[in-house]
Amino acid sequence: MADKKATPAADSKFAQFIAEKKLDPRRILIASYKLESLQPEDRLIRLNRRQAKKAKEAGGASTEAKEAPKKPRSGRPVTDRAMAAALKGAPVSGPTKSRFVRAVNHLLEQKKQAAIDIRALF
Repeated sequence: MADKKATPAADSKFAQFIAEKKLDPRRILIASYKLESLQPEDRLIRLNRRQAKKAKEAGGASTEAKEAPKKPRSGRPVTDRAMAAALKGAPVSGPTKSRFVRAVNHLLEQKKQAAIDIRALF
């Protein structure tokens, strides 16, 4: 079991990439949690969206022309299960792949390396 932990599985393109860039999977999970967790401004965006929907249903069309609100964070970080699936080469959903890319790009930015796109990981 210790041998399994010492050598990461290089079965997938994702596993090869993080081994090549010397990224720790635990740091990817932590970065994803920090990036994806809901912040007060995200909750405010969701509240405004709910209130606008309720006002539209109750009062008809609104007279104010509002700009499109900024898209809030998902609130769903990469999980241990998703990391295990990505390392072993199992199928991973599209939104989860995007979360991986955001977390990896954050870590690469800290190492002063160029950002990557989703095709580099999956």
